Amino acid sequence: MKIKKNIPLIDQHDKNGFWGEKFGGNFIPETLKKPVEDLTKLFEKLRKDKKFIKERDYYFKNWVGAPTPFIKLEKLTSHLGGAQIWTKVVSEANGGAHKIYNATVHCLIAKRAGKKYIVGDTGAGYAGKMLSMAAKKFGLKCKIFMGAKDIKRQKPNCDAMKKNGAEVVPVYTGSQTLVDAVSECMRYWVSNCDTTHMAVGSTVGPNIFVKICGWSTSQISRELLIQIKNAFGTVPKKIKLLNCVGGGSSSFGFWNEFMNYNKKQIEFVGIEAGGPKKSKKHAAPLTYGSKIGILHGAAQYVNQNSEGQIDETESISAGLDYPGVSPLHCFLKDAKRARYTAASDEEALNAYQIVTKYENLNPSLEPSHAFAEAIKIAPKLNKETIIIVNSCGDAHKDKDILKQRLGI
Repeated sequence: MKIKKNIPLIDQHDKNGFWGEKFGGNFIPETLKKPVEDLTKLFEKLRKDKKFIKERDYYFKNWVGAPTPFIKLEKLTSHLGGAQIWTKVVSEANGGAHKIYNATVHCLIAKRAGKKYIVGDTGAGYAGKMLSMAAKKFGLKCKIFMGAKDIKRQKPNCDAMKKNGAEVVPVYTGSQTLVDAVSECMRYWVSNCDTTHMAVGSTVGPNIFVKICGWSTSQISRELLIQIKNAFGTVPKKIKLLNCVGGGSSSFGFWNEFMNYNKKQIEFVGIEAGGPKKSKKHAAPLTYGSKIGILHGAAQYVNQNSEGQIDETESISAGLDYPGVSPLHCFLKDAKRARYTAASDEEALNAYQIVTKYENLNPSLEPSHAFAEAIKIAPKLNKETIIIVNSCGDAHKDKDILKQRLGI
């Protein structure tokens, strides 16, 4: 299984929508085949449309706030010793997280498609918050499906959605988390696809939704490549790009522009949610050898029980609390282009404390998983090695959890 050079990874699938012949596809009901085909044709047209790209870039710059900062964490580097630690502060984007890129593009597509309604899913609340913001910006009526458990633990983002005029639909089925929100969102779209556009919040789902999200979040690495060259004068010989991985949207966007670089020069490291140390449950299918299964219209590595049913997950981080992972990440793992590991709840909380102690940064619990890996490996590496962490969300949404667990 190899990655082809000079071809966007989102396009390296076969005619049936599979990356590496095993991951992705379109496992959808008959009623959705026509809407998915129509959306696929529209997106392929728009991504080559200079006027559409100009419109996207205009809103990314003037509304989202591109480019987001790229800074060296001097005090953390000095404290840990070893490798240099830098961060791309994507949380400085409008709304506080990377989800704004995907939300903006989906709303622009919905407008081009003549749809007046948009529906989406959310876990940590960022995808929902950003979609509600973008829908308000572009004059669309918005409905967000969110697990009842996540509504309680991510109340600030849930309140923001309602303030933006979105209807928040609580999901009480299953584990009442992201996986169930995605399922209910897709069920709703089946019955309302004639009037409503669906925005899947990550690089998951049927092929076209993986592609739209990946195309949108790649703005992160487009900026980063330029910023690296400006900071160092060239692309250094040893870079490690660390990113948390749940569905996989921020990590794919963080890595995409570097696909053609040799992995000895630029290594991709994805950090999944290992869950509580004393629990057997986790949200790390790539790290812990989960089998291939079908979830939300796509084949992927997914947590399953002994009967092959989707297994429940457990993580302090609502944004990573998902039993599957993007088909793109499954492909990158099997192609050995990316390395995946996991951080526990406790390691993420510890990383949050260390980062906020030494730096003027407030990473949410999702990127705190990636910072945990940086803290672990930096002292073992030399100062010529550059570690870059995507700080893809701010911790405002986690204030209740941090207060409960850390007294902050």
